[in-house]
Amino acid sequence: MKKSVAAAFAALPLPAYAADVASTNDRLIGWTQTLFGEGLAGRLRAAAASETLSPLAMFMDADWVVKTVMLGLGLASVLAWAIWAGKVVQMARAGRRIARGYRTLHTAATLDAAPATQAPLAQMIAAARSERDASVGLPDAGIKERVANEVQRIEAGAARAAQSGVTILGSIGATAPFIGLFGTVWGIMNSFIGIAETGTTNLSVVAPGIAEALLATAIGLVAAIPAVLLYNHLTRLIAAHRARLADAAALVERTLSRDLDRRASLPELGPARLRIVAE
Repeated sequence: MKKSVAAAFAALPLPAYAADVASTNDRLIGWTQTLFGEGLAGRLRAAAASETLSPLAMFMDADWVVKTVMLGLGLASVLAWAIWAGKVVQMARAGRRIARGYRTLHTAATLDAAPATQAPLAQMIAAARSERDASVGLPDAGIKERVANEVQRIEAGAARAAQSGVTILGSIGATAPFIGLFGTVWGIMNSFIGIAETGTTNLSVVAPGIAEALLATAIGLVAAIPAVLLYNHLTRLIAAHRARLADAAALVERTLSRDLDRRASLPELGPARLRIVAE
């Protein structure tokens, strides 16, 4: 019964390019030579002809499904590192911009005297100025509430912009081990099919196929573990950025409140003279 099941499983129709590892390698080497030059293509060619069990040789001996899994995991790992590096630079620049704008507004002590700063603090200041000037004669409580709503909207938009792309790292960290496991299962399945076809369980025949299959899981872990660590690091950076945005929003609202109190105490002064008094 077991032999008949194994023979039936071995007789399953597979695409010609799945069974023909040499043809797959030829295509891969050709693409590599076109994209990256002869150096890398030569290494792949040597690995395909090698009888050793080095990682590159095992990759070249794997079928097209396992190769696709390994290449996909490798690209995912590169993407994770690229996103992390880009976000670190982005958060550093955004932090410096907010810090400079915060110091500028704190020193000016009034929205009208604050020089131009960079977004998102500049957007918050412009929104507060616009609402204050458009609400002359209206209750201060309503002005503060409307400005707070607009500032919160700008703050949320800046936080979403900082968060964009980070979830990709979380997805890579969560799915890469399972994608690698799929490659391993597929490779082991092919090894068992080879056992059924050859009728031998000699370890020297079985071990290479299983080693190739396990390489997919290893690459999945290599992609997933750094992705999780990088995701946690970016999460902390973004939390600190959100705190800086909240401080900037609070400063804008506090400065607006001061301007409104100043205007209420000096009703006969217009906006231009208020700027002179503040200076």
